[in-house]
Amino acid sequence: MDAPEVARRLGTDPERGLDPAEAARRLAASGPNEIPAAPPVPAWRKLLAHFRDPLIYLLLAAIVISLAAWLVEGAEGLPIDAIVITAIVILNAVLGYVQEARAENAVAALRKLTAATATVIRGGRQVRVPAGELVPGDLLVLSEGDSIAADGRLVTAAALQVSEASLTGESEPVGKDVATLDRPAALGDQLNMVFNGTAVTQGAGRAVVTATGMATEMGKIAHLLRETKDEPTPLQREVGRVGRLLGIAVIVIAAVVVATVFLVNGADTAQDIVTVLLLGVSLAVAAVPEGLPAILSVVLAIGVQRMAANRAIVKKLSSVETLGSASVICSDKTGTLTRSEMTVERVVTASGEIAVTGVGYRPEGRLEHDGAEVTGPLRHEVAQVLGGGSLANNAVLRQRDDDWEVQGDPTEVAFLVAARKLGGHEERVKRFTRVDEIPFTSDRKMMSTLHSDAERDGRITVFSKGAPDVLLKRCTHLRVGAEIQPLDDERRARVLADVDRLAGEAYRTLAVACKELDETRPPPDGESIEQGLVYAGLVGIIDPPRPEVADAIRQARRAGIRVMMITGDHPRTAARIAEELGIVGPGAPVLTGTDLDTLGAIELAEAVRRTSVYARVAPKHKLDIIDALRAEGAVIAMTGDGVNDAPALKAADIGVAMGVTGTEVTKDAGNIILADDNFATIVQAVRLGRGIFDNIKKFLRYLLSSNMGEVLTVFFGVVLAGVIGLAGAGDGIVLPLLATQILWINLLTDSGPALAMGLDPETEDVMGRPPRPPHQRIIDARMWGGVLLVGLVMAAATLLTIDLYLPGGLVEGEQSLENARTAGFTVLVLAQLFNALNARSENTSALRQLFVNPWLWAAIALAVVLQVAVVYVPLLNAAFGTTPLSPSQWLICVAMASTVLWVSELRKLIAWLARAAITRRRADAARASG
Repeated sequence: MDAPEVARRLGTDPERGLDPAEAARRLAASGPNEIPAAPPVPAWRKLLAHFRDPLIYLLLAAIVISLAAWLVEGAEGLPIDAIVITAIVILNAVLGYVQEARAENAVAALRKLTAATATVIRGGRQVRVPAGELVPGDLLVLSEGDSIAADGRLVTAAALQVSEASLTGESEPVGKDVATLDRPAALGDQLNMVFNGTAVTQGAGRAVVTATGMATEMGKIAHLLRETKDEPTPLQREVGRVGRLLGIAVIVIAAVVVATVFLVNGADTAQDIVTVLLLGVSLAVAAVPEGLPAILSVVLAIGVQRMAANRAIVKKLSSVETLGSASVICSDKTGTLTRSEMTVERVVTASGEIAVTGVGYRPEGRLEHDGAEVTGPLRHEVAQVLGGGSLANNAVLRQRDDDWEVQGDPTEVAFLVAARKLGGHEERVKRFTRVDEIPFTSDRKMMSTLHSDAERDGRITVFSKGAPDVLLKRCTHLRVGAEIQPLDDERRARVLADVDRLAGEAYRTLAVACKELDETRPPPDGESIEQGLVYAGLVGIIDPPRPEVADAIRQARRAGIRVMMITGDHPRTAARIAEELGIVGPGAPVLTGTDLDTLGAIELAEAVRRTSVYARVAPKHKLDIIDALRAEGAVIAMTGDGVNDAPALKAADIGVAMGVTGTEVTKDAGNIILADDNFATIVQAVRLGRGIFDNIKKFLRYLLSSNMGEVLTVFFGVVLAGVIGLAGAGDGIVLPLLATQILWINLLTDSGPALAMGLDPETEDVMGRPPRPPHQRIIDARMWGGVLLVGLVMAAATLLTIDLYLPGGLVEGEQSLENARTAGFTVLVLAQLFNALNARSENTSALRQLFVNPWLWAAIALAVVLQVAVVYVPLLNAAFGTTPLSPSQWLICVAMASTVLWVSELRKLIAWLARAAITRRRADAARASG
């Protein structure tokens, strides 16, 4: 069908689009424009999934063993052990389910923040709506960089090219036009159609939406797709590796403990055998932090929400890990380092130069020449420049309430604002009616629009704007007042000198030209339209640096992060802004894309090491810079907003897309979207990323050292049973802790405190140290040493407490086995809670910033209350083999448990003194050599 017939069939106006009320009615009838996700997993299946785990299988085996022991003993009373272990299994599953649900909710909220949008014409007005609200019949506006959100039939197309690789596999962009097909065609040959999920790489156009949601071609493919699993992140793989290592280790340890018990004490009865087997299974389960994956997901998700609150929207949780190791930030200039409120401040024509007052997008201000209002021929020339620039323009500037709403490129908006300051903009819009466009591309560096001129009986006038050096090559004449004169070499040189002068003052320069045609219809030869132009003049546009960026760059430098500027602007403009912000010092070198083309691989590597400002670069050059940096071992964050930035964002370790000025293609390529396009937000995101990574190390340190304490307590309790008085404390095999007590410790201390530690504020100066090498182990030899030391101290404190109350052993006691075991059990619980304070930093004292995390103190308080209940509630006494403790015994338990904290503090002090001594020796050596 031809385009008018498609519009008629869909009941839409190809000029005005649908009325908003009709669009709402159709949305209610057809449903949202979405590809439905996989059917949600029922809650009961999610809960059962937490039982499908080898560690849970061990617990289930413990239940079977305890039930077997209960039956062997005559099934008298209740099977307390089996009931308690069953309750613990259920609680563990519920805890994992709740944590998983929180992570899913955090990610779902994140998806809402990054929801795609589309530009449509409704009721004759151009508006931006969520892509999910598109309906059949909508008039879709397409421009370079947009992701196409629905299938549609083109009604206009200007040099439109679309990448359909995601749909057809065709790697080259496909040229589109509005011509009606003469016969049915394959999907890749439907040149008058655009499809959901593809991207505009060049040009502009409009299309009537013909299908949305599952009715689109992408929706049809979605029917054939099978659900794929997410790949684990590097951190998850590392944690999985540690988990597997621990799993193997504790099974071996459990087997050794069981074998040791049998060898040391023997097993004379079935009850002895069951007790030992139950202990081995419980020990294996307790030694592995089975809640670690769920806690990790929750901490990452909460960290992502913290970043979103700071206007950095992280699309993937895995990006949080990479942020902590970023060593280079390659930043665009416009909108990231600057305010992204481009303002025309200078206009240079053949007759002179004027200043435009007022800043930002509010069109208040005026045009001045030597302090006076602009009049005469100069005003006529300025009107040609600003009027032409506002007509060769795709931006929208409209007043809404007391503010101005803008859509489109900031540079184009600057022309609209300046034209309104000049006056007469509405009359120009009425006089000139656009009939065609030759769009801007990153290769052409210019654009042209063709207009029907009402004052010339509808004949065509061409307005062009673009880079001065590019546009000047296409001009043969120049406007002087109301006259048109030849553009000779002297005048060309003067224009280029003006360009250099304005660029040296940090202005972005754009030139404007025009051409009057005798035809009333656009000529078929589009290439000839942009030749023989009449040069009108030059504008100087400034985008002032953001005031907070200079401080952010200082923070990045202190954190060992190198900041580089890579921009398409003039080299002098780039150098001026980079120097003003502190990226480079005075006279620092600036390389252009042309310079990079002349360098070989060795020269490029050397250039990247010493040069931090690049100007007039193409997408290929950005990829070359990334490759050279990566060869040096750098971890790169790359910012961008245009479609030409997408390859670099995809190639970088962290792609940072601009949320305000960025195209949909760029946002899709990036890992992070800045909601405010502000460089300072990137540095803040790095800070938050480092803090999140530190918190992950904190709860890993806590979980591993606490579980190590449990393993070593049981192991040495069995091996040293005769030394500490356990061997003669009862009939049969006597263990330092019961299986149910070990499981209780695991449940009580491994969940709440570990999760609260993931919310810990910064306890160290995270921006005062260099980036973390990407291949550095999360759990290194130093952490393993600390884990082993804390585990040994916990075991020693627990076993000494048991010895203190038991008759015999190293210290003569007078209490029963139940009382001594309860005291040791309580010491181990309290020691792990003290360890939660200690594990917050590997270097800093636990007493520093002690009360900055209320969640941690709440988790500790809850654990203490529950432990008191286990000691004093009769029902729990029976379940966990405990007996009430006296106040003096509680004091002793607290004192013994606190040794974990004091030994760790002593270790940190010794390490600090050693580092200070090394620093002094290095300083002395430097002074001696100097």
